[in-house]
Amino acid sequence: MNTSPTIVVLAAGQGARFHPARHPLDQALHGSTVLGTTVAHALQTGLRVLVVTTERLVPLLRPALPLRDLLVLDDASAQRGAGQSIAAGVRDSPDSAGWLVLPGDLPMLRPATILAVAGSVATHAVSYAQHGGRRGHPVGFAAELYSELASLQGDDGARRLMARYPAVGVEVDDAGVLVAVDPDDDLDAPRWPLRRALAG
Repeated sequence: MNTSPTIVVLAAGQGARFHPARHPLDQALHGSTVLGTTVAHALQTGLRVLVVTTERLVPLLRPALPLRDLLVLDDASAQRGAGQSIAAGVRDSPDSAGWLVLPGDLPMLRPATILAVAGSVATHAVSYAQHGGRRGHPVGFAAELYSELASLQGDDGARRLMARYPAVGVEVDDAGVLVAVDPDDDLDAPRWPLRRALAG
């Protein structure tokens, strides 16, 4: 088994977090895209980053990631919800010392925050980043939950798993844990990240 958890970035884009007509992950942001920025921050942790995505978004991720770290779902699988994407990522990395589930639309999340949650995976079955007492992402799952994670389906599967096990919040000074991109966001607005965090 590896000694570090794997970051599973959810970018299949068919779950409840994503608008059916407009896709936030390919919006331009800071010379990259929303998804590209999220993945770049994940890569800065030094942990393995595995992106679960669809064919449409692969061009956003190459050449930042090798093909072995891109898990491309067909449309039918992507439409089954976030649980399907989490399960696919976990099954693709069975030797990991846990998993950090990170939605692809969180480009303001800091690498240090990801590492803080990663540090809790070894001692807690479920953990998550929180800011000001508010729960955010990423969510960490210990290796002992492999079987349950690998069989998740739908958009609510991970929530039910979090309810079943004691979940520990890792308090961080990072509002990016709460800032998800919406297709209607003005990403050029100077106060966009702060506005989204306070409005959530």
